Amino acid sequence: MPETRTPGAKLLGTLLWPMERLGAGALATLEHIGSMVWLFIEAAAWVLRAVFGRRVRLGRFAIVSQIVRVGVRSVFIVTLVSGAVGLILSMQLAPPLDQFGQRALIANIISVAVLRELGPLIGAIVLTGFAGAAIAAEIGTMVVSEEIEALEAHALNPVRFLVVPRLTATIVSMTCLGVLSSFVAIVASVGISVIMLDIPLETYFKNMETQTKMVDFLTGLSKGTIFGLLIGIIACGNGLKVTGGAAGVGNATTQTVVQCVVAIVIADLVFTAIFFALNLV
Repeated sequence: MPETRTPGAKLLGTLLWPMERLGAGALATLEHIGSMVWLFIEAAAWVLRAVFGRRVRLGRFAIVSQIVRVGVRSVFIVTLVSGAVGLILSMQLAPPLDQFGQRALIANIISVAVLRELGPLIGAIVLTGFAGAAIAAEIGTMVVSEEIEALEAHALNPVRFLVVPRLTATIVSMTCLGVLSSFVAIVASVGISVIMLDIPLETYFKNMETQTKMVDFLTGLSKGTIFGLLIGIIACGNGLKVTGGAAGVGNATTQTVVQCVVAIVIADLVFTAIFFALNLV
């Protein structure tokens, strides 16, 4: 006989359904994060074997080609976006500071904000859309076309030959792009401040030198490195987990962009909280 449910059981099931969905989502998220951590550990193990062992070679050509593909080809877009942000911030800050007669303080605000936050953040977001999605789609296509299985059949580890070069490329590229993004944004701010906002060049550089410290540059540099690590791990991890043919590749690409942006923002928040607790802000 078919099972009958009392009105009380139906009500209880309705009330518990959101909790069940929340629990299932939390478990899936933890499982996904765990798989990414394990992928990073495996990739780091291969790097250590290559550094301290003689039998393992990672392939310099593969790493360099990925750096060119991921980093060098992103230079123009990062330069364009960061330069526009530097111009926008300078023009937006001028009217409020004019109310206090402190327009020259644009240099103080721009230098700290760009070096600590906006430089690496702009570079990371651009690199996510430019390279992160491409890496996930590329590896996902290899999974769908059974190229990964072919590598394993020839006793070739996919992490060693696919993940490590791309992960290394995203870390190196993001570190450099973060510095480039900060430099371009500050140069753009200097240009518009001198030409359009009538701030003397000497005053701008004097205020910037007074406000900024080496810790500001090192903060942005460390953020860029971690952002590159997150982009590489998430893109490669989602690519390796593709299922369902072409639709799966599209889903992995979309998930990579969303997860990278969320991870970057959360990592930035954690960094800022740590630096604030250590009185480094």
